[in-house]
Amino acid sequence: MSTTRHLVNRRRRLATVTATNAPARTSSAPEPATGAAEAAEAAGPSEAHEPPEDPEGDADPDAQADGEASDEAAGDVRPPRRIPRLRIRLPAVLCAATVLLGAFAAWAFSSAATLREDPTRQNTALTDISRTSEVKGQISEAVGAVFSYTYASPGKSDLAAQKYLTGKAVQQHKDMLAEVRAQAPKQKLVLTTTVTESGVELLDGDRARLLVFADQSNTRTGKEEETTYAAAMFAVDAVRRGDTWRIAAIDTFAR
Repeated sequence: MSTTRHLVNRRRRLATVTATNAPARTSSAPEPATGAAEAAEAAGPSEAHEPPEDPEGDADPDAQADGEASDEAAGDVRPPRRIPRLRIRLPAVLCAATVLLGAFAAWAFSSAATLREDPTRQNTALTDISRTSEVKGQISEAVGAVFSYTYASPGKSDLAAQKYLTGKAVQQHKDMLAEVRAQAPKQKLVLTTTVTESGVELLDGDRARLLVFADQSNTRTGKEEETTYAAAMFAVDAVRRGDTWRIAAIDTFAR
């Protein structure tokens, strides 16, 4: 490919050949072509025919490639655009997770406190087998003793009440057996109560509540012996005093 200098030299040679073959001119003005060529030669190839600079400032492709290679060698590699987005979203996700975990911890703490404060949640009737069996046996014995009465030994019922009753159960027992005590000497009454089944509804330390099922027989031993039978169901609240369970309240479910 012809360069600018070659083009100028060619034009000069053509101008020299034309001047030699053409007749002499009286005018001293230089040939337009020759003058233009000389002006171009004086200016030099870098000024006369230098290509315009790129306004965008793009460098030579080879130089640009060399620059990119040097940047890569220096470790200046730009990360993908998705990584900055992930870095921006990650703190927000962590903050949201922290808030949710904090809310869950507060809810769990509040629920645990509520469960601890609710007495029914402290029921060990199904887990403490030995204590459950103990309270069932002693209360069944107590019910049979305090709700049995014989006209021949009225003091026996009083001793049972002193041993097995406490709190408001003492007065409840007196009210429930008041009629039996009144009729017993005349009719020679014998009241016998036998617990057939019992279940512990609540066992919390030294407190318990039991549902009791019992059979009762009332026998009149006067001139004509007569026996009546009845079934009873009631609940008792029990408390432990030392090694003995006592009946603290009696619930007959009466309105």
